[in-house]
Amino acid sequence: MASQIVLASASPRRSSLLDAAGISFETAEAHISEYIPDGTEPRIASMYNALKKAQYVSREYPEAFVIGADTIVYDGRILGKPSDEEDAFNVLGELRDSTHAVYTGVCIVRADEKITRLFCERTDITFGTYSDDEIRRYVSTGEPMDKAGSYAVQGQWAEHVEKIDGDRDNVIGLPVARLSEELVRLGADI
Repeated sequence: MASQIVLASASPRRSSLLDAAGISFETAEAHISEYIPDGTEPRIASMYNALKKAQYVSREYPEAFVIGADTIVYDGRILGKPSDEEDAFNVLGELRDSTHAVYTGVCIVRADEKITRLFCERTDITFGTYSDDEIRRYVSTGEPMDKAGSYAVQGQWAEHVEKIDGDRDNVIGLPVARLSEELVRLGADI
């Protein structure tokens, strides 16, 4: 019998990644605050939020492998989801002609067996040159408004990505290859 796997997320991007990997799962949204104190290292912040999400949902699914994940874009400071179009414009302007890091913290919890596994993947993204008008056109599509760092690497902004150093799925929101390895190590039948 396959292990029950629950994704503690309402993210359609994370669900799509698991679907593409052929992993059967359910979803349950974790209603937690993703507050990150100033000065927190992005690796620590992403794993902490992933842990909170997985623990929250595991209360309802104690016999399942519950997956929590949190993605952080970092360019000397943590770049969250934009507060408005001007914020998205400014962030994309800052990222022009430079490399930044994307961290996704992942936590797998199985409460009945007292299992907790935490890890974090980092991917570096290099953007090329683009104009303010190109940023404005992209922001007007609405695509960046619910994305950390104000862009989707798999979306319309992909043409501005010069280099991806690491796991592309990690940037989308879930390092599926590493997650699959960890689930198998923990005894999940995926």
